[in-house]
Amino acid sequence: MRYIMFVAVDQDPDPSSEPLPSVDDWFDEINGDGTWVIGERLRPVSEARLVRVRDGRTLVTDAAFTESKEWIAGFDVLECGSIEEAVAIAAKHPMARGGRIEVREFWPLSQPDD
Repeated sequence: MRYIMFVAVDQDPDPSSEPLPSVDDWFDEINGDGTWVIGERLRPVSEARLVRVRDGRTLVTDAAFTESKEWIAGFDVLECGSIEEAVAIAAKHPMARGGRIEVREFWPLSQPDD
């Protein structure tokens, strides 16, 4: 099963004095065993555009779609056997302490609604 990790900044990071784990070590671990599929950093929110179509008109708004100080900084796609495995991998990512990570299973278009 495929899972996406949305890596987001957070205004309330972990206050622990422990050093953050290395993102390179995290990547080497999941890339080495074939779990990692693809991932990228994302450009800053200030460069984002929100696109909507209303009454046949394309409306484009600068920046993110929320008035939040949290924003998605990147993503990773994982190939895992379960949501629990994907969560365990996400928990090892440095941004799980310095930010937050949302994990979601892909929902293929060919799969009926639940």
